[in-house]
Amino acid sequence: MLKVAIAGATGYTGAELMRLLAQHPNVEIVCVTSEQSSGVLLATRLPFLKGFSDLTLEKFDADRVAEGADFIFSALSHTKAMKPVSHLINAGKKVVDLSADYRLQSVQAYEKWYSAPHQEKALLKKAVYGLPEIYRKKIAKASLIANPGCYPTGALLPLYPFLKSGEVDTTREIIIDAKSGVSGAGRAPTDATHFPEVNEGLVPYDVGTHRHIPEIEQEIAVFEAKIIFTPYLLPINRGILTTIYLPLKRKMTQDQLEEVLYEYSSEFFIRLMDHPPNVRDVRGSNFCDIAVFATSGGRTAIVISAIDNLVKGAAGQAIHNMNIMMGWDEHTGLTAPPIFP
Repeated sequence: MLKVAIAGATGYTGAELMRLLAQHPNVEIVCVTSEQSSGVLLATRLPFLKGFSDLTLEKFDADRVAEGADFIFSALSHTKAMKPVSHLINAGKKVVDLSADYRLQSVQAYEKWYSAPHQEKALLKKAVYGLPEIYRKKIAKASLIANPGCYPTGALLPLYPFLKSGEVDTTREIIIDAKSGVSGAGRAPTDATHFPEVNEGLVPYDVGTHRHIPEIEQEIAVFEAKIIFTPYLLPINRGILTTIYLPLKRKMTQDQLEEVLYEYSSEFFIRLMDHPPNVRDVRGSNFCDIAVFATSGGRTAIVISAIDNLVKGAAGQAIHNMNIMMGWDEHTGLTAPPIFP
């Protein structure tokens, strides 16, 4: 059994890691940390885990974590994961970091978008961006995985095969509209995520300035593509619906567009749909549902994806990465169907 620790176990992402790993046959969770709730039973903070875990939350101590665990999921917040992750890697451990601290390969970009100095520049260059469907071979050889952000996951997976095909007109901007459930903002309450502020509303935020913009741009830079990205806060708990308006070099029919997506036909966690995806249909799962639609003019395609931001956009993808890193069947612990209704 692989001995696993979760740093930051009481946030939404940490809780989802616990829920999924509780039924992973190759894993034993040996350590869970929380800065605010150390000394408290994990099942007290996360009552849904009663009967599944008798662990007590601890303050994060890198030496203590490294002593007891061989594999660590770091669900610490942005700018707070750099040093702990570095300590664990130097101790010979394997780490999946779910913060943004190792996602951006450019130090300058990180410091601009996160308003903090990057203190582990050398390690930054060794981190592998953990999008399994695209970087599977690199992930298999890595010790440190930078788990992708939720919005980039929902955008990059549908974008990638079209950019790779050469059919996208990269002289025009790709428009990405993405709507996320409130859990994407994290567990700490804010004025903007207070129930009366969110309920019965739909609002864009961080227009033109969202921190996931450079992450998406980084991953499509090889194609010289440009994007306009607008995120919206959707009054639901979880899920991201991403709509991409894709400029094409030539007129393409529905059949031709679907043929491009057929690249994903062997990917278990990508489901190709013949109707618009619904976030309800991926809730609690590691699936990404994708559909493409031709337009009457033929020179623009509309590509739509749906993911659960806490699973495919965070914890499930992290476990998928762990399975690849450990040489296990990629689906292990992740094959339960979506939650319905």
